[in-house]
Amino acid sequence: MLEEVGFVDVSYGNRIDTFAGAPGEEKARAYDVHGYTFMARKPD
Repeated sequence: MLEEVGFVDVSYGNRIDTFAGAPGEEKARAYDVHGYTFMARKPD
């Protein structure tokens, strides 16, 4: 998706449990929701 809007050199990191300790943690676990780190560059 990032490449489709013009970003280059896209890299994705590991899965992160962004909902640990949050009020919606139980629902996030039921749907296997996680966050991911990423880095990309927009060409000049």
